[in-house]
Amino acid sequence: MATLVEIGRAVEAIREEWGERDHGLALLRCVSAYPASPRDMNLKTISVLGPLFDAIPGLSDHTLGTAVATTSIAFGAKIIEKHFTLSRADGGPDAAFSLEPSEFRRLVDDVRVAEEAIGEVRFGPTEGDAASARFKRSILIAQDIDKGEVLSEKNLRILRPGVGLPPHLYRAILGRRAARALSAGEPLLAEDIEGFDTGAI
Repeated sequence: MATLVEIGRAVEAIREEWGERDHGLALLRCVSAYPASPRDMNLKTISVLGPLFDAIPGLSDHTLGTAVATTSIAFGAKIIEKHFTLSRADGGPDAAFSLEPSEFRRLVDDVRVAEEAIGEVRFGPTEGDAASARFKRSILIAQDIDKGEVLSEKNLRILRPGVGLPPHLYRAILGRRAARALSAGEPLLAEDIEGFDTGAI
């Protein structure tokens, strides 16, 4: 329920008390509803708490289930607080939104998977993609071609596997001549084309 100004005052007061001692201040996003609705959680706030206050960001979660808590990892949560009970059947004021042991185990497991999956900003293939490279398409020789023969729609095809020149070069290759004799089924490579420089395309 705290406003940004109120959070700032609390952080200032804590750090004044600590002085030079750095205990690793953590700020947890929390909605004071029991249970809380996922639509009220605004998890994006977590990604601001850390850098704004030089603090460890986290989530104090009163929603039902584990989906919201697991999702918070994607926004930088380093701490997750969840209510815990050995059995909801035992009752109590917070039993309805508390996790039982098996659910808490699942939360921990899912959080570990989420941490691993977030990774880094990356484009292009990963190690896991290596085995799937053959499913990409590339330019292949559709029929035997003599050295010096013109490359055309008749003797070239875009097919799997992705071991030849990429399909986006197809139009630039048409009309050029083969630098050597090529056999049907071979991938077409840059060195197979007279005077062809992929860097200039």
